[in-house]
Amino acid sequence: MMRPVLAALLLVPSVASAWGPQGHRLVARLAWTELDPAARAQVRQLLAGESDPTLHGIANWADQLREHDPDLGRRSTKWHYVNIGEHDCSYDTARDCPQDDCVVEAIRQQTGILADTSRPAAERRQALKFVVHFVGDVHQPLHAGHAHDKGGNTFQVNLDGDGSNLHRLWDSGLLNTAGLDDDAWMSRLQDMPLAVSAGEGPAAWAEASCRVVLEPGFYPAGPRIDGDYVTTWLPVAQAQLRRGGSHLAEVLNQALGAQADDPQG
Repeated sequence: MMRPVLAALLLVPSVASAWGPQGHRLVARLAWTELDPAARAQVRQLLAGESDPTLHGIANWADQLREHDPDLGRRSTKWHYVNIGEHDCSYDTARDCPQDDCVVEAIRQQTGILADTSRPAAERRQALKFVVHFVGDVHQPLHAGHAHDKGGNTFQVNLDGDGSNLHRLWDSGLLNTAGLDDDAWMSRLQDMPLAVSAGEGPAAWAEASCRVVLEPGFYPAGPRIDGDYVTTWLPVAQAQLRRGGSHLAEVLNQALGAQADDPQG
């Protein structure tokens, strides 16, 4: 007898984003709690006028470009991932990111735009939106996985007759099994002890995410999965979200922390 919660997770819609909308919001909310006062002030200034002028409010913007700005959506498609699973998770810019067209270099380039106060505010605002989303992306293991199965998109999983794929499962299915809203997830994630090494950067984050993909059991032995998979891998997904939040805060503090004076925090 298959478990209803697992059958439900395989019915979630396919999304392009790592973690799905909820996961990206959580990474952004976690980052906000670790921002320096000056960085917070810059974020508020850059996002003034947005319909939801918060980090989590713009966290999924990069995945909505296909609807609102199809040209930019097409140009930025490859910025969401990098394939290094076939190379033992070792990142090489020339080999893995030609034309700087991958998530590692996208984070670096967009962070540079964000930090450049000589650029127009609109450019820096767009860069902020990209950075928030891409740092979330690079912490979803399958956004740094294998090219041969398109980051798990062609690896089929099946539960009680319901088909899905491994990428979708990691985007949102694992999180959905907990049945938590954003506030409940925040409480859980903030209670997690986590040591984050400072100064590693997006290449190291991608390599660490890729190593999760290579762990025994990450790919099920066959298409049929059960509750044991969720029990094993949901804690790993949680840890990746938590790391993503801290790493995003690190990026934003470095890019924005020295650019404003905000005594109110």
